[in-house]
Amino acid sequence: MTTSIPETIGDVRNWDYRFCWLRDASMSLDTLLKMGHFYSAQRFLDYLKGVLKSKNDSFQIMYGIRGERELTEITLPHLSGYENSKPVRIGNAAFLQRQNDVFGYLMNVIYQYYKVFPGTLDEIEDLWEVVRNICRTISTHWEKPDKGIWELRNVEKQFVFSKVMSWVAMDRAKEIAVLLNKKYYAETWRGIANDIKEDVLKNGWKEDLQTFTQTYCNSELDASLLLMAEYGFIACDDPRYKKTVLAVKKALYHDGLVYRYLHKDDFGKPVSSFTICTFWLVQALFRIGMKEDAKSIFENLLSCGNHLGLFSEDIDFATKRLLGNFPQAYSHLALINTATLFSEGKFIPKFIKP
Repeated sequence: MTTSIPETIGDVRNWDYRFCWLRDASMSLDTLLKMGHFYSAQRFLDYLKGVLKSKNDSFQIMYGIRGERELTEITLPHLSGYENSKPVRIGNAAFLQRQNDVFGYLMNVIYQYYKVFPGTLDEIEDLWEVVRNICRTISTHWEKPDKGIWELRNVEKQFVFSKVMSWVAMDRAKEIAVLLNKKYYAETWRGIANDIKEDVLKNGWKEDLQTFTQTYCNSELDASLLLMAEYGFIACDDPRYKKTVLAVKKALYHDGLVYRYLHKDDFGKPVSSFTICTFWLVQALFRIGMKEDAKSIFENLLSCGNHLGLFSEDIDFATKRLLGNFPQAYSHLALINTATLFSEGKFIPKFIKP
């Protein structure tokens, strides 16, 4: 009953979300750890370790909730869909995609695991094999085009954010190697991380536009660029990051909400706001010192939640109707992280009780 809830009523962007994306799972874990919910985080990490149990396994970007790897997508033409929004889908073809950004979130959580949980020697070694496997994968794939964070179906491109998160993966892997006193791996992975960063700064920054762009070869803006500072790839006070945040706001901010991007994709131009992107803009504005602007947008966004304060994947710009997957962990972890950022700065929006 919870599949194919449309991003836009009557449109075709209707997906089956009843699976576990490594990206979303890792970001949820990261938030749980920040909030001190170590038991929940430990259980979630156990699931991830079960999914990645073999050091020789190839990585998928998503799995079934019981660890299933085959998630073939089919449509059910005999069903009319939510408010006649066809097609109704079960399964998700994205499980076959290469999305290089996934490894950054996952490695960031594994790094926290080594810092937070003591673990047995066997657990430490098992996870170390996962780390090595991820690093082997990134070493051979980071220079290649991929489908990106937004899971484009018919094209592969050199997405800047995929490169950024590949750097995050190698940077955190290097830190893990340092913790475990594995000097050879630490030096090797530091070198790869440096190569990735140099490549992004050279090809992702567009001097004529004074901003980072979505891919190496286009001039489009993408909301994922707002996360470049959060993971330490670039400093919050770096002029290039500040200019990118303002460029993204100018291009993608509309009626109090944010598009993930505006150019045509496999299904035309997006017409609804992707909820997490507005949270990302709020965080980015806060980090570059535009706290009043961040507060204003945050308060407006909080008013879009339902009577329980829950959020969906998408929000209609005009009506503020909640659309798409509901409720969505992706949106709520961003809500928690944004509220935490404000509370740490003693800058409490009126919708948040101290």
